[in-house]
Amino acid sequence: MGDIAIVTGAAGALGAEVARSLSRRGCRLVLADSKRAKDGLTALASELGGAAVMSGDLATQAAWDEALPRLERELGGAPSLAALVAGAYRGGAPLDATTDDGVWRTMMNANLETVYRALRALLPSMLAHGRGSIVAVGSRAAVQPWTSGGSAAYAASKAAVVALVQAVAAEALPRGVRVNAVLPSTLDTPANRAAMPRADPSRWVSVSSAAEVIAYLLGDGAQDVSGAAVPVYGRA
Repeated sequence: MGDIAIVTGAAGALGAEVARSLSRRGCRLVLADSKRAKDGLTALASELGGAAVMSGDLATQAAWDEALPRLERELGGAPSLAALVAGAYRGGAPLDATTDDGVWRTMMNANLETVYRALRALLPSMLAHGRGSIVAVGSRAAVQPWTSGGSAAYAASKAAVVALVQAVAAEALPRGVRVNAVLPSTLDTPANRAAMPRADPSRWVSVSSAAEVIAYLLGDGAQDVSGAAVPVYGRA
């Protein structure tokens, strides 16, 4: 039987494509996203010929505590692969023009807290078995924050994701678990095309390309790669 792989943010464009790529590689899948995305998860599970579904607030410990025992019973084990795609973008105003903490909290919860909670939930089993691979989605803004004027909270949250990944990678590698990050620039998604109608999407990163990079890093072909922050910039 194939490895058990969990994909967070699986109802989104990139998460769904990562799930498809891992399915083609023979993985048994857990598709995870918010409660409002449950219908999308169910449809994707059907498209893939079956997958377990986890719907809830992935930024909370309670969601993971509730779901993991059930998933382990359903699948006969815990995930050994994880693509942490869940996240969000908010921007449009400089920090000094911000009048409340809403955007900051949203970015930290959606981008950083989901990764933190997933790592807390998934690492113990991987480390106990001495094998596993995790890839989290950062952003080019994490390493080029000057490109994110008007979206400082987003850049800060993604920079924190990369720092968390690289610190955890150092902790986990001696015990057989690899942790990496990918740093996309602008992804060519319907949402981004709608938000930026005057941009040239041919310069953006295709979701299929980004998904293949993530799947590669999760696989044995990248067995000597850990703690990396891989740029996936396209021509943007």
